[in-house]
Formats: sequence, structure tokens, C-alpha cells
Amino acid sequence: MNKNTKKLTMMSLILMIFTSVFGFNNMPRSFYLMGYAAIPWYIVSGITFFVPYALMMAEFGSAFKDEKGGIYSWMDKSVGPKFAFMGTFMWYASYVIWMVSSCSSIWINVSSSIFGKDTTQTWGVFGLKPTQVLGLLGICLIITITFTATKGLDKVKKVTAIGGSAVAFLNIMLIVCAVFLLIAHGGKLAQPIEGIKSFTVSPNANYLSAISMCSFLVYAIFAYGGIEVVGGLVDQTENAEKNFPKAILIGAIIVSIGYSLGIFLFGTFTNWNSVLSSKSVTLGNLKIFIMSNLGYEMGLAFGVSKASAIIVGQWFARVFCLSGILASIGAFFTLCYAPLKQLIEGTPDKLWPGKMGQVKNGMPINAMKIQCVLVVCFIALVTFGGEGAAKFFEKITIMTNVAMTLPYMFLSIAFISFKKKDSIKKPFVIFKNKTFAIFTSVVVTFTVGFANVFSIIQPAIKKGDISSTLWSIAGPVFFSVVALVMYKRYEKNCAKTEGITEEKSA
Repeated sequence: MNKNTKKLTMMSLILMIFTSVFGFNNMPRSFYLMGYAAIPWYIVSGITFFVPYALMMAEFGSAFKDEKGGIYSWMDKSVGPKFAFMGTFMWYASYVIWMVSSCSSIWINVSSSIFGKDTTQTWGVFGLKPTQVLGLLGICLIITITFTATKGLDKVKKVTAIGGSAVAFLNIMLIVCAVFLLIAHGGKLAQPIEGIKSFTVSPNANYLSAISMCSFLVYAIFAYGGIEVVGGLVDQTENAEKNFPKAILIGAIIVSIGYSLGIFLFGTFTNWNSVLSSKSVTLGNLKIFIMSNLGYEMGLAFGVSKASAIIVGQWFARVFCLSGILASIGAFFTLCYAPLKQLIEGTPDKLWPGKMGQVKNGMPINAMKIQCVLVVCFIALVTFGGEGAAKFFEKITIMTNVAMTLPYMFLSIAFISFKKKDSIKKPFVIFKNKTFAIFTSVVVTFTVGFANVFSIIQPAIKKGDISSTLWSIAGPVFFSVVALVMYKRYEKNCAKTEGITEEKSA
């Protein structure tokens, strides 16, 4: 590295950790599922997952800072190519599942930005059910985005920047409005705190059992995702050995407090029973109900009539949804090619059949088209399953959470082999004791595995909903099979090539 290159200060790194990990949408979702009782789970997952996992990523990033393949290189050098490909392919697959989820849910934002409320549950045309209409719109969206993305992304950069600014504005708006309402109401909370019970018992009837509460852990872990991106910045940090672990710890504390404070702030203006208990509230549209309620309460606080307050609430929802649309479109254009490109460039060329691995003008065009077909198939399968809107969005949310947290297990398992291999040069070491490092890896792996197991089995055991349980594992299982088939094909091709080379040599 050039000596004149300006390195990251501890404060800059803390800010990067916060922006990479902290997600606004995680807070209303958590408040809906668990109320104030979500806060202890965020603290537990922060201690048993976020902090140790972040420090592991720091060691990985430092040791393999010159490798082009990202997390594939980390796992390949630590365990082996087959394990690395499986883990990386699962990581990539999580973004495919995310696209399946977001293709349909984005239309709730479109509806609310136009009408001031979610009307998607009434969108029935040509004899199709509302969820089927959303599915078809989602299919049209992914086809359009894929087609546009293959032509270039220059025109999308400004939209992405605007979307990012809008999300930052939302966080500021939430804090300012919530504090204002707390003062205006004389410190009275809309969702009252009834002793320790409020922090241990969910107001949501579906999350009262031990299995349901344990399954919520996967939501908290999902909310902490993204720290692996920061792990590669160790070599760019000023006085890394001292500042990096401090930044990770401080950043983890700030993110944990941020989530806990955010969940609490929703309770300052949202009463769970009066706002979120309706059957029309789903995981897809609950943010609209909450932000509409925030606008409604703000209107009343300023002394307007109830009719006018409802209009204020509708405009709050419109502003929120418009920013959500901008952010989602920007994310779509990035995620429809970036993870796929990293997967292709990081893995051996022979893994990809035909022209699938070709990258033209920085875009894996052929692979993107195949990816589009996969997303369309998944949307069609989930959409036409005959479920109501609430179950529909619950199903794809579970699919997303499970798919996006499983790769963490691959990385934490790989860390054990990484620490055992003395041949790997480790310029930056946090876990100086190997036994403690292995113990920490086991804790992280167990935490993620424990959360996913309960998340998967909870619908079947509690509600007899075997369909949701099967769908929550459908994505990961499907992509695991695809990865195994691709790797078997790669091994056969390598064996054939070696055989031909040996014959020529003879």
C-alpha cells in the first residue's frame, strides 16, 4: 500500500460499522413480533454472535487482504475449495432469496406512496388473488431490473445515493418525532411498561411460547449481518492492533443500543393492541401502519382535528414509502449483479458451465439472466401457494432470514481451521489463545444454528403449519443441491483435463 494513503481512524471505522450493519426496517419488525421483549434478544445476540463474529472477520480480512475472492478465499485457504464453494454459494443464494422477498414487498410501498395506505390486499384482477397480483408484479420488476442492469448501471447511481439519504432522514425523523411526542405526552408511553414483564413477554400472541421466543433470535442475528464487509478493512486502519478491536466493540455497543433505543422509541407513539393487532397488519406492511400512526399522533400533538391527523398520517406514510422505493431500487440494481460477480470472479473458471461465467463490461450478463429465471420461478412457487397476505409475507421473511444467516455458520466453522493452520500468516491476531478462539467459534456457530432450528420448526410445532417450515428450508436446500451438482461437475472436468494432460505427457 502507498505510504501516503490516508488510513481509517477509529471514529471513521465505527461509523462504517454502524452504516454497514444498522437497518431501519429491523426495528419496526422486531417491535411487531416481540414489543419491548425484543430488546433483551438483541443484547444476547450481540454478546454471543455480533462481537465475536466481527472480531473473527477482522482476523480473516487481515490474513487474506491481498486475495481477490473475498470470503471464498478465506474459506478455501482455511478449509478447502469444496467447503468454500458451498459456503460462498449459500451466501450468494441468500441474496437471491432477498430478491424473491423484496420483489413483492416493494409494491406495498408503491401503493402507500400513492394512496397513503396499503391497498395491495384488495388488488384482485382477472380472477387473481391479491398475493398473486403482487407475485406477477414482482416477476415483471425483476425482469425489468435485470434487463436494465445488463445495459449498465451509470444512470442508477444517483437513485442509489438519493435512497441512502432518504433512509438516513427516516432514522432522524423517527428520533425527533418520538422524543417530541414523549415530551408532548408528559413522558407517557403509548405502549406502557408493566415492569419486567414488558421485556420478557411479547404482546404478540404468536410469540408467547418458548419455541417462538427462541425463534426470534434469528431476526436479531439477521439484523446484525453485514459486518463481514468491514472485516476486510484491518490493513486500512490506523494503528489497527489497538484501534480495530476497540472500534468493533464500540461499534457493536452503539448498534446494539441503537436497535434497543429504536424499538423503545416505537413504543412511545405506538400501542401494540390498538395499532398492530389487526389481521390486516402483515410483516410486509406493518411499517406503513406504524409510520401512519406516527404522523397521526404528530397531528394530534399540534392540535389538529382527528380527520386532519389522519391525512397527516397518510403523508408520513407516503414520505416513508417513497424513500423505501428509492432505497429498494438502488439495492436491487446493486444486488442483482454484485454478489453474483464476486462469486464468479472468486471461484475457479471451470465451475461455471458454458458461457455462464463470462463477464462483459464488468457485468456477468449470462449468469444474471439465469438468476432472473430462478427468482421468477421462486416468486411463482411462493405466490401461487394459496396463502393469505399475512402468511405470504411471513413465509418469504422466514426464507430470507434463514438463508441470510446460514453462511455465518460456514465462516465461523472455517475460523476453527484458520486458527489451527500455523502456515497461514496472521499479521493481526485478536484471539491469541487457540482454545479460546475455538470455543468462541463454537458459541457463534451454536447461536446461529440454534436460532435457525427454532425459526424453522416453530411454525410446524406451534401452529401445525408444515408449509412454512418446508418453505423456510426450501431455498437453502435447493441452492445446496445446486452447489453440490456444480462442484461434482467441476471435479469431473478437472479429472478429465488431468487425464488428457497425462496422456499427452506419456
